[in-house]
Amino acid sequence: MTLAIIGAGSWGTALAIVLAPKFERVRLWVYEKDLAERMNAVRENDVYLPGFQLPQNVEILTDLERSVDRASVVMGVMPSHHARGLYTKMLPFLCDSIFVSATKGIENGTLLRMSQVIEEVTGSTNIAVLSGPTFAREVARGEPAAVVVSSSNPKIALEVQTAFSGPTLRLYTNYDPIGVEVGAALKNVIAIGAGVCQGLGLGSNTMAALITRGLAEITRLAVAMGGEPKTLAGLAGLGDLVLTCSGDLSRNRRVGLELAKGRRIEDITGSMQMVAEGVETCAAAVGLSAKFGVDLPIIQQMDAVLHHRKSPREALRDLMERTLKGE
Repeated sequence: MTLAIIGAGSWGTALAIVLAPKFERVRLWVYEKDLAERMNAVRENDVYLPGFQLPQNVEILTDLERSVDRASVVMGVMPSHHARGLYTKMLPFLCDSIFVSATKGIENGTLLRMSQVIEEVTGSTNIAVLSGPTFAREVARGEPAAVVVSSSNPKIALEVQTAFSGPTLRLYTNYDPIGVEVGAALKNVIAIGAGVCQGLGLGSNTMAALITRGLAEITRLAVAMGGEPKTLAGLAGLGDLVLTCSGDLSRNRRVGLELAKGRRIEDITGSMQMVAEGVETCAAAVGLSAKFGVDLPIIQQMDAVLHHRKSPREALRDLMERTLKGE
């Protein structure tokens, strides 16, 4: 079997490392030609995941056609705002592959989930989504991790579970891609808020309240979109939210820490090598809030901070002074 991984950021590279023993060939598509040349020479991603050797059966490519040619599984690990363009470019070269989306985001403008983008572009229904509480460096080190593979087609979910699971990566099946994708995308926004709270010097009480009420918001929206509440209590919901809000390796949390220092979002993202998906997802989440008539007060305040120059302290005050209500 051949696995094509489209996107060689930290997560795509880590997946190539951990999944290499499960496949005959792993093709890792790299956008930057100079990075691909170095990766081929030294067998290491020195930009996004330095310190880890790529297995010998991982082929580094910059050609999309060669990357997806006769691939059994095509896994997208690109930033969400590049997803449609890359799937469109792949389209002429695709065969009857299983698509696995490991991108955590919502497409701005259309407000589509990544699996919806794949289906709209390719016409395929052999689609699964992969999500859960994972930091790339820990997965690449071989530390045990558990994730969810979700598809509306149980056969596809089971195939991916069987193909991907190994000694250090355990997959659980799930048949609610809506809940999984909404949880995966929106937890990044809440994690920016967690970074803001820490950057303001606030303690454990505030963090616990943020995570709990953030999960309530994510669940409300997911259910309104057709998702299942129990999904958000699992790995792709609560698990990923806790990790991203509390872990030092979280890029989105790091954005919040910098916002609390008074830095502008343009300067923060401009100085980061890797994409913090929560910045782009926040506006899409506000759009989904209006579309489905769901109140998302934390996410709306984060949008005001990120995109409308509101101060983090003012946003926090407005959250605390909202009309009182039952839990």
